[in-house]
Amino acid sequence: MVKALEQAIAEVQCVPAEDQEQIGRTLLSHVAKLRALRAEIDKGIRSLDAGREGSPASTISSDARTGRRPRPGARRSSRPRCGQQVEHGA
Repeated sequence: MVKALEQAIAEVQCVPAEDQEQIGRTLLSHVAKLRALRAEIDKGIRSLDAGREGSPASTISSDARTGRRPRPGARRSSRPRCGQQVEHGA
């Protein structure tokens, strides 16, 4: 067990039993959600590795996979937007 968890458990042992139960339920719920999220991430990674088109994971942008977010108002590509004139170099 990691040190932080050991310390947290030691601290929880000092609170009333009702609070210990609530903290325990909250922790177990958090762990269950974390496991479910990790399973979904693993599933998406396997899908990307397999190269399946049309899967939810194949629609994730590279920015989303790396954890980077585009700046507000930033354009995603250098292609012109619909109806925008293209200027060619002189």
